[in-house]
Amino acid sequence: MSESRPEPGTPMIVQWRKWDGSPHWANEVVYLGQDRWGVWVGQPTGWRNTRPGREFAAPGPNVTLIPHPDSVRGAADLALTVNRRHPKGMRIYIDLAWDLRWTGPADAEDDLPVLARGIDMDLDVVRVEGERGTWVDDRDEWAEHLVRYGYPADVIAHLESLALDLEERVRARVAPFDDATADAWLDRLEALGLER
Repeated sequence: MSESRPEPGTPMIVQWRKWDGSPHWANEVVYLGQDRWGVWVGQPTGWRNTRPGREFAAPGPNVTLIPHPDSVRGAADLALTVNRRHPKGMRIYIDLAWDLRWTGPADAEDDLPVLARGIDMDLDVVRVEGERGTWVDDRDEWAEHLVRYGYPADVIAHLESLALDLEERVRARVAPFDDATADAWLDRLEALGLER
């Protein structure tokens, strides 16, 4: 990620695509800031998430951490989203990613000054309040897309190992997967008063 950052509260899009380049989710967010873990963006209640054929508004405030880039690949391999007051009790949703990176103003589209982009890699780690707890989700989609997109063996091995590691860390609530780390950013988001 580049060193230049927008002011807190600046609207931006986190743009996802699939391995073959086809469009996936576009999430309306605002830039919040950064800490030792990476860059934090927030999504106020009512802000949009769209992909071809589907759209929904955020049911409650959430923040997403885009970790500092891996020193080898120069990009992050996950996006950690933490919800507050989610109607289904979903507290944590981690999208495993490939080539997730801050792109900056030079790659802006439409009226949005800043973008982050990445490839959604199917596997997710989820934590909900209640009995179900924490698990790796969308293994069926992962298996289907291994064949459809022909993921390279090193990508497969890395992400499968990462999913299991994240599941353990989320279950243990190790920072930044604890409540306190994200709650501080959720408080900053709500202080902006941007709900629709």
